Amino acid sequence: MAPEATVDGAAVARLTGAIFERYGYDLRGYAPASLRRRVGAALGRSGLSTVAELERRTVGDPDFFARVLDSLTVRVSDMFRDPSFFQAFRRRVVPLLRTFQRVNIWHAGCAGGEEVYSLAILLSEERLYDRCQIYATDLNPRAIEKAKRGVYEAGGGVALSASHRAAGGQSDLARYATDAHGGVSIHASLRRNILFFQHDLVGDHVFGEMDVIFCRNVMIYFGRELQQSVLGKLGESLRPGGFLCLGRSERLSRAGQVRFCEFAPEERIYKKGSAA
Repeated sequence: MAPEATVDGAAVARLTGAIFERYGYDLRGYAPASLRRRVGAALGRSGLSTVAELERRTVGDPDFFARVLDSLTVRVSDMFRDPSFFQAFRRRVVPLLRTFQRVNIWHAGCAGGEEVYSLAILLSEERLYDRCQIYATDLNPRAIEKAKRGVYEAGGGVALSASHRAAGGQSDLARYATDAHGGVSIHASLRRNILFFQHDLVGDHVFGEMDVIFCRNVMIYFGRELQQSVLGKLGESLRPGGFLCLGRSERLSRAGQVRFCEFAPEERIYKKGSAA
């Protein structure tokens, strides 16, 4: 990996501008320090010497660009990551979702799908899954393909069972996932109410009338202006009284607090509208 200090900010700006012009992916509003680290990682993996070389190769070779995009966008995730969040969602949010005839959930920035399937398991245990439709999206098409397959090398066996129990799970995970060479393979029956597809949270249109939106550990990579823009989009997509779930390191800005109220603040779960 190239040290962050050796990755020139102007060169990174030219790279992200070229990516936007050539492929339509808008990374220009990402947090500069985070973006420099990711460009440095992409440069290290490429074997190239400079960001200018990386830019030329990226623009001219779509297959190479797909690999670079992995370095720039893919976030680390695991099944039942942050078990206390899932426990709070089960305890605080699920009882309210039981009152809905249908539950629409958007999981924005779903990466490889681990958290999406964790949520699906939780909803199945709570006998809510049949009433739910989950829209799981990510900018990276390779991440979406991984999510559709539902096969994970890490986080299986004992580690998954421990995280599941810490998240309040009581059922046998064999109902939902099968051990597969030290990892897990998600059962096809758990995918029936999940629609995975590519979507650019920055540039594409968003959905309406969502009851729950997950956007966890995504906006920490955005600059402040982009954070506000995306938060506005999420607010437009969420129905009054709906729930917004952010990552543990993410907090609403003062402007965001006008639209949302704290619901389970320790786990960054917010509710659209007043606290009542």
